[in-house]
Amino acid sequence: MNAWVGVELENLSIRFGDFVAVRDANVNIRGGDFFSFLGPSGCGKTTILRAVSGFLAPSSGNILIGGKNMKGVGPNKRPTALIFQNLALFPLMKVWENITFSMEIRGARAAERRKRADELLEMVALTGQGDKLPAELSGGQKQRVAIARALCAEPHVLLLDEPLSALDLKLRQHMRTELREIQKQVGITFIYITHDQGEALTMSDSIAVMRAGVIDQIGNGRAIYNDPATPFAASFVGENNVFRGKVVQIIGHEALIRTNRSGEIRARISTANLGKLQQGDSAMVFIRPEALDMAGADLEGDHYVSARVTNEEFEGDVFNIFMEGDGGKEIKVSLPNRGQSFESHKGRTVTLRYDVKNAVAMPAGILATE
Repeated sequence: MNAWVGVELENLSIRFGDFVAVRDANVNIRGGDFFSFLGPSGCGKTTILRAVSGFLAPSSGNILIGGKNMKGVGPNKRPTALIFQNLALFPLMKVWENITFSMEIRGARAAERRKRADELLEMVALTGQGDKLPAELSGGQKQRVAIARALCAEPHVLLLDEPLSALDLKLRQHMRTELREIQKQVGITFIYITHDQGEALTMSDSIAVMRAGVIDQIGNGRAIYNDPATPFAASFVGENNVFRGKVVQIIGHEALIRTNRSGEIRARISTANLGKLQQGDSAMVFIRPEALDMAGADLEGDHYVSARVTNEEFEGDVFNIFMEGDGGKEIKVSLPNRGQSFESHKGRTVTLRYDVKNAVAMPAGILATE
């Protein structure tokens, strides 16, 4: 098996009548990477997966797998395997029979199939479970069987359509770690569809953030979280406080924004927007809750915003403080619980400190919540 087969999308568009589900997508997925398409329901990510697998034909553009154009190549002829949300295990087949179904179609003998099933069961940490029926397995075990079955077909690219969505939170967190380990072990390209930012950030080598059929940003998890390219990416991936206003001054790679409610905020301009902000432009500044802190008595040498506290929550590991923000939006501050005493500030105006490198400015645009 070639472990380094990549996938390229070239100006890929998919339309259903007048509705454009995917518009001019250009993506280069390196062979052997774990690549995620991340976005809300209806943004087009599953449509892309179905097109890569061959179940949907592009309206325009090309899909290349291993450098070969897939135009006219059916699903059964592509070097891909697809894991659906519902897993689609055969309920009356034993686990080992489910796993090796592709070998049975090819005419492999039962002994050969059983040997391969046992190898894959060991890989997915289900040794000894081959003679059970799917109904006798837990949700996480069924998930691993579906992965083993897909790998049995020896694909060059494994496609996963929100496979963990039906699992509870703790099992989902456990399975995403296991899935990443399996991907490293087999070394093939994984293309993963999810609306869960935690899954995308923890598992992926690269992520494409999608909005309404358009790819807003492609990068690794740290780049997307710390250096978002658009207001949508900034507000969809992780929690973020947004401050709206006008550009007062451009200082190198930084901007001074006079906000509608919180005074003047100095922020670095996100990499994708360098050169795109000018004095007088409408802008947004994003500062994450963990990047804000309560200011002490000495205000010299840092940057600050002030706001009135409306609510406070103790979440165990953090103290969350909520304040009045722009346009009916709240400002949230998350302070780690280090065993310190916590004085209530409800109803008071407080000053918050932030580092300019943790405040990101960009042209005003659409937020994920709008």
